[in-house]
Amino acid sequence: MFTLAIHGGAGTLSPSEMTPEKEAAYRRGLEDALQAGLAVLSGNGSALDAVEKAVNSLEDNELFNAGRGAALTSDGRQEMDASIMCGRTGKAGAVAGVKNVRNPITLSRLVMEKTDYIFLLGDGAEEFAREQQLPFEPDAYYITEFRKEELRKAQQKPAGVGKGTVGAVALDRHGNLAAATSTGGTTNKRYGRVGDSPIIGAGTYADNRIGAISCTGDGEYFIRLVAAYDVACLMDYKGLSLAEACRTVIFDKLKPLGGEGGLIAVDPAGNAELVYHSEGMYRGWADERGRKEVAIFDR
Repeated sequence: MFTLAIHGGAGTLSPSEMTPEKEAAYRRGLEDALQAGLAVLSGNGSALDAVEKAVNSLEDNELFNAGRGAALTSDGRQEMDASIMCGRTGKAGAVAGVKNVRNPITLSRLVMEKTDYIFLLGDGAEEFAREQQLPFEPDAYYITEFRKEELRKAQQKPAGVGKGTVGAVALDRHGNLAAATSTGGTTNKRYGRVGDSPIIGAGTYADNRIGAISCTGDGEYFIRLVAAYDVACLMDYKGLSLAEACRTVIFDKLKPLGGEGGLIAVDPAGNAELVYHSEGMYRGWADERGRKEVAIFDR
């Protein structure tokens, strides 16, 4: 039995802004990411490979705020963050503030597998990426018309306007779980701001005994709540179901604080939850039984 769930960010676009053409493009992007992960799982591959490939697909799609579609900082550059965690081993890897690395989630996995560290930052993370011969892209690859216009609008408002994240969680046929999250951060961000996406326990968490979780939304609130780990703790210590734990964190904890966002999660039985408190969340899930869904709003 395998299950895969993905997200492409929560609260990034309102229904009034969504044209039929945009919706079709976003749905294609989500479908492509699902297929990338499902190809791994259906071939008896690992959950870790599946979440990496699904997130790679979203990172390569300029519609989503990660990789090529990364939001632009106040100086018009990209600063990307990512993390990945293996539920079988409990190992994790993360990077923050990296520029020009094509796929930050792959870099995160190499941090986990090829170093004694968990978290690499900025120039050092990029140096490691070069040592590992990962592909880099020029600035022009990231500076799309959509992101330039988004930055222009954001600079007319307080810093930090605009957000978005991508992520994936999976259970493979071997009973192993994994989670991965990648982001370009907030549009017009300053001072090297880092959100929850690369922080193990805040934006990403996986444990074979409990579940795998990837978060998206207002990162500062997810950090304060240690949200991904809190879902696991509610299940482990209080005996809540996956659905109960996810809703508790998003609706009973995040919402009262004033935060907006959502999360995706899978448990060892293959149950999937895609929960959000925002106007919408780009999302999709599928399992070995052939059940499958791609959605954006509650239509």
